[in-house]
Amino acid sequence: MRRLPPLTALEAFVQVARLGSVKAAAEELALSTPALSRRVQALERFIGRPLFDRKHQALEINADGQRLLDDIAPALDSLSQALENIQSGGNQLRLRLAVMPLFATQRLFPHLGALRQRHPQLHIDIETTPYAVARLGEGLDAAIVLAKDIDPALYAHELDHDEVYLIGRKALMEPPSAINTPADLAQHTILLHRDMVLAFEAWKEAVGLPDLQPLAIDNYDSGQLMLEAAAQGLGVAVMHASHFNEAGDSRLVRLFPDTHVESPYRYYFVCRPRALQTRAVRIFRDWLVGADI
Repeated sequence: MRRLPPLTALEAFVQVARLGSVKAAAEELALSTPALSRRVQALERFIGRPLFDRKHQALEINADGQRLLDDIAPALDSLSQALENIQSGGNQLRLRLAVMPLFATQRLFPHLGALRQRHPQLHIDIETTPYAVARLGEGLDAAIVLAKDIDPALYAHELDHDEVYLIGRKALMEPPSAINTPADLAQHTILLHRDMVLAFEAWKEAVGLPDLQPLAIDNYDSGQLMLEAAAQGLGVAVMHASHFNEAGDSRLVRLFPDTHVESPYRYYFVCRPRALQTRAVRIFRDWLVGADI
């Protein structure tokens, strides 16, 4: 058998070629940038020709590199799959997923039964931990997060566009405590989620009152608790349309229903690009996107 180059060099080459960035590939493989560059250079020495064009410290895959990528990437993916199968016993796949509790209860869990029927071998460990993005690759395979944007070094799929709703108990639509105009919010407490801190600012800008100051702002880390707090009259919750619609809580109403404000936040499915090489992540990603959750 012909001598082969180190697997670590091949892995480095494929990651740089797929991600288009030495820095992103180094982060994905938990290497320093110089260490990753040395692995790519070692492969080029082994082959006897350059695989990238180097332009101002950037790498751009050339024709030889593209041919090599097309030939070896499927083989490396198959090798990764074989290792995954032997580690899992060949009959069970496991995904470590972080998801926000309200998204999980309202939008994810009602559909997980269908996923289990299609892929009975897939099992999901679910966490509701904060700072999920920082833990990708370190205890988490993937996450569903609410954010304005995502680090371009990560793989991300946007799951929705939504509007900002102001949500309160029904009594706020009736005298004597009715909220008739946005200015009336100066006499009320606003409830904000820590992951949507700019949502109220976007709403105020849209209604032409950027300097509006409510009586107080109370911060929450749970959408479920925000809805309950609003239903109990503890304040006006600033949330997404889906949060209100999926809740179906007869105690709650949408304030200012004729006001339409696009949210600066989106739900995203995120993972490290390398995680997409594992079957469990690919199955879940493909199902999540196709299910239109």
